[in-house]
Amino acid sequence: MKTVSFTPAVATLTYERVVEQIEKAITSGSIVPGDHLPSERELMVQFSVSRPTIREALRVLQSMGLIESKPGGRGGPKVLEPSPATLARSFTTMARLESLSMDDLVPFRLVLDSAACRLAAALHTPEQLQRMESGIVRMEAAVGTDAEAFARADVEFHEAVWEASGNALVSLCGQAVSGAIFDLISQQLKDSPDSTRTEADSAALDRGIFEAIAARDAVEAGRLARQAIYDRYSDLLPTGGVLGLDALLG
Repeated sequence: MKTVSFTPAVATLTYERVVEQIEKAITSGSIVPGDHLPSERELMVQFSVSRPTIREALRVLQSMGLIESKPGGRGGPKVLEPSPATLARSFTTMARLESLSMDDLVPFRLVLDSAACRLAAALHTPEQLQRMESGIVRMEAAVGTDAEAFARADVEFHEAVWEASGNALVSLCGQAVSGAIFDLISQQLKDSPDSTRTEADSAALDRGIFEAIAARDAVEAGRLARQAIYDRYSDLLPTGGVLGLDALLG
């Protein structure tokens, strides 16, 4: 375990000062993924604070996805690899609490999917293309029979596209919104008066995107991705949201 020294925390908002110093040590590379922080007792001494303060700081750091604490584990909390899972939870929670509205999520996905599809058309590997097609086939098989499986296959198709984009940030953002997107698709199918038709139309749109990607037609793949989002979700947006979507449709 690497030795990292911390300075005593100030009295005001003490646990936040503890969080700030540990976060800085992690993001600066002084502590790397796989390392362990000092024990609670050692942290209490270094920061000159109480055990409850250290525990609150560690709870916050764990909720941020920076560390993992295991009762009875050797050493202090383990520093984790960066992961989209924490960001994904934030997106999904915000969407479910309506802090992140359809007006926010749908245009963001339109921009994200369009860019990802263009990149995937240019950069995909045979293995990535096979994964995309597998998602499409599962979508088509689930039409009219299993709405949850359909929504899951839809997300899996787009996850394959995000991965094939070759851009880590596009992939990260895509994975981060996947939970909220899954909820959005599921709710759309529940609210649809003809869910089978909605599923069939959606599968056909994604099939078209897949074929453009397979043909390495980046312009067409991006256009179809934008059109697919517009066709699926524009009716769910208020007038102002639709106008914003129109501006992005190009």
